[in-house]
This record gives sequence, C-alpha cells and structure tokens, in this order.
Amino acid sequence: MTERSFGKEFQNEFEALLAWRRDVRQFRTDPIPAETVEHLLDLTNLAPSVGNAQPWRFVSVDAPERRAAIIANFQRANEAALSCYEGERAELYARLKLAGLREAPRHFAVFCDETTPQGAGLGRLTMPETLRYSTVLAIHTLWLAARAQGLGLGWVSIIDPVAATASLDVPADWRFVAYLCLGLPAEDHLEPELQRKGWQARESACRQVLQR
Repeated sequence: MTERSFGKEFQNEFEALLAWRRDVRQFRTDPIPAETVEHLLDLTNLAPSVGNAQPWRFVSVDAPERRAAIIANFQRANEAALSCYEGERAELYARLKLAGLREAPRHFAVFCDETTPQGAGLGRLTMPETLRYSTVLAIHTLWLAARAQGLGLGWVSIIDPVAATASLDVPADWRFVAYLCLGLPAEDHLEPELQRKGWQARESACRQVLQR
C-alpha cells in the first residue's frame, strides 16, 4: 500500500485555494474552452460519495429559452425574498448582486439521482439524504477545481427548484440541488462579497465547534 503525502509548499497553496474560493457574482463574458469544462467535470467525478453512488447529474443549460426561464425564475424568487426584509436590511439586500446569470458563459443545473442503482444502496439505508450530501460534495469539488484554473463559480440559490426542474425537462426522479454559473471573475477579492458589503461577517471556527 502506497500513501501519498503532500509537501509544505502544496499545503500552503491549498490553504490559499480555500481562502480564495469565492461565490462569484461578477463575471466576464469570455467563453471557456470546452476542453477546460470537460476536464473540470472529470475532476468533479473524483468527489467522495456514499457507497460510491456518484448520484450527481450535471445539466449544461445552453439553450437561450431555457436560460431565459431560469432568469425569470430568479427574478420572481428575488422579489419575494426582498419582501421578507425591512428597513436598512431591505435596502442592503436590494443593492446586492446575487446572480451572474446574464454574464456567465456557462450554466449548470445540478440534480441528485435518488434512484440510482450505483452503489447498491450501501451506506444510505438509514440516511438516504446522503445522496444529496454527496452531490453537494461534487459541487464543492468543482468549485475548488474551477478556482485553481482561475475560474469562478456562483451558486444561485434564490430560485424555485420545482419551476427550475420543469424548465429543464429532466427525468422525474432527479431532485434539484443547485444552479451554478461558471466563468472568469470580473474582479478578484480575498474578502467575501457579503462581508465587504456589510451583510454578514464570517464566524470564527471556535464558535462552530461544540465540545461533548
């Protein structure tokens, strides 16, 4: 058995990658080479999954009419979300750029195939939701791989999943998990945008660990 270890230089680079991984909303419209996207998706398949089920299903959304349906979906959901806030918080929300749907050259809808025979059900009898968790791990793997290539990824969560699923005409047993925008960032910031804009600062790690 061979164990792979990574040196200090790589460890420092990996820490920088984690720090520079951003939820990008400001994109350039430059196209991404198809071979680059294909390579990123190959790397995504290295993500861990329960029982090696690999339940993620990526749908490349390219048709103008389908993109238009997603943009309209976001706009409706965004207006509904704005109505939930009042005062200064509503004003701040209205100023946030929460999607790069019009600028990003590549769009992907990510689904979880909850009836996949892959893995033969291993590890998910008592926690079937681990299939969706596995799909999120695939998204995070793509996120890091894209950033390492100088690309940005934006997760558009202000969206109606039922309407999005209908707009994309996918198999009935696929469950919507995420809508992603991929492209070159228009600008780079180490500090998260929501922190820069005054919405929410990061919590320290010690506040998120409970001792028992």
